[in-house]
Amino acid sequence: MISRSTAVKRANSAFLLMEDRVGVKYESVNESKERKGGHGIPKVSMVPLVFLIFYEVSGGPFGIEDSVKAAGPLLAIVGFLLFAVIWSIPEALITAEMGTMFPENGGYVVWVSSALGPFWGFQQGWAKWLSGVIDNALYPVLFLDYVKSSVPALGGGLPRTFAVLILTVALTYMNYRGLTIVGWVAVFLGVFSLLPFFVMGLIAIPHIEPSRWFEMDLDNVNWGLYLNTLFWNLNYWDSISTLAGEVENPKRTLPRALSYALVLVVGGYLYPLITCTAAVPVVRESWTDGYFSDIAKILGGFWLHSWIQAAAALSNMGNFVTEMSSDSYQLLGMAERGMLPEFFAKRSRYGTPLIGILFSAFGVVLLSWMSFQEIIAAENYLYCFGMILEFIAFIKLRMTHPSTSRPFRIPLGTVGSVLMIIPPTILIVVVMVLASFKVMAVSVLAVLVGFALQPALVYMEKKRWLRFSVSEDLPDLLESSAAPPAEDDTTPLVV
Repeated sequence: MISRSTAVKRANSAFLLMEDRVGVKYESVNESKERKGGHGIPKVSMVPLVFLIFYEVSGGPFGIEDSVKAAGPLLAIVGFLLFAVIWSIPEALITAEMGTMFPENGGYVVWVSSALGPFWGFQQGWAKWLSGVIDNALYPVLFLDYVKSSVPALGGGLPRTFAVLILTVALTYMNYRGLTIVGWVAVFLGVFSLLPFFVMGLIAIPHIEPSRWFEMDLDNVNWGLYLNTLFWNLNYWDSISTLAGEVENPKRTLPRALSYALVLVVGGYLYPLITCTAAVPVVRESWTDGYFSDIAKILGGFWLHSWIQAAAALSNMGNFVTEMSSDSYQLLGMAERGMLPEFFAKRSRYGTPLIGILFSAFGVVLLSWMSFQEIIAAENYLYCFGMILEFIAFIKLRMTHPSTSRPFRIPLGTVGSVLMIIPPTILIVVVMVLASFKVMAVSVLAVLVGFALQPALVYMEKKRWLRFSVSEDLPDLLESSAAPPAEDDTTPLVV
């Protein structure tokens, strides 16, 4: 580790305030350690990475039922298609470009720091980490909601509180044991969670009545619930960037994994929506969380109902462990950049960010009292703030450093890139405007805390109350020959 004062002198390289010249290449912490002999920590390969992204974003069609309740089957189906095009694809493309340009832990924090400076990089990290922790507080609660029909005592009171704590501790320990374990657990849980919906869709085919797809009542649409449900189920593609330093050959693996996960997520939503909304009469009030299991009982019987309930419960566990991984590695990456005290950069004997995991677990327990709708709205608001900073950073780096090596580059120029992010930016504004006053007030207060926290940490460092340092293995800018990158330097994000 090097001292913070030395880190400030190295800011031009640490935050990519680079000369704009052809052939400048970026070496990640991951690559640097491998070049120096490696640290002995297994890297995440393609298949686990796909399912880590799957659980960062989705985890299966659990929770999408509210889109039908809010707007009916036609708008629900069209909404998931439209949101995938105007939100998920642009976010995945930006993640692929920026994640391969900066293949290190910290992800979007480094992107924003590079373009806008360390103050805004910290604000990005604070808002996104808080959004992720709020999101993670949801999953133990959802798990208990699914199993309380079998164990009524878990419906409330002290038993439920203890159950939340036990679940949080058990899943936190899994994160402590290693990211590769989390990755392969995500693979198993993903297959187990998606398979019953595939079976239910096959059973539903003989019962499909296409006219049910076109039921719509524009005078009876809950736009706030509708947009928040779509947005919540199709965002967080950038979360995987915070642990890019743990990925095997991230410059090639990350774009491909994002493309595969995109197909898996969107297909995993549309397939059950299309089959189930046409296979049974649509009673919108019935389409709440867990209604897919009721449809399974109607179409296939108790065995399919039980399978989907078990899949739903376990899928929440997959969401929890993957979200905690990205949150904790983000804190580690920020500490390696000297943005957080250096104890956040310390790893356990399994190579995991111990302090980051503990902080994230504490945040989950602290926020688990919030209701489902409050959690979705609050995390969406903070997430929107972070995405605005990401979009600005992406465009600014395209304009100021167009020739810097990007192993994956979105095949659009600066004007095309600006046009690409206009629809998702409009969507961000709509989601933020539709938030309730309570959610808006709490979220703005959280952002203001970040504005005060960053200078407070700088003051603590100056007073030497806390120690900050920058990792010796930070990426360096390496000048290659003046020739442009080879043609195979760009990895396509298409299947």
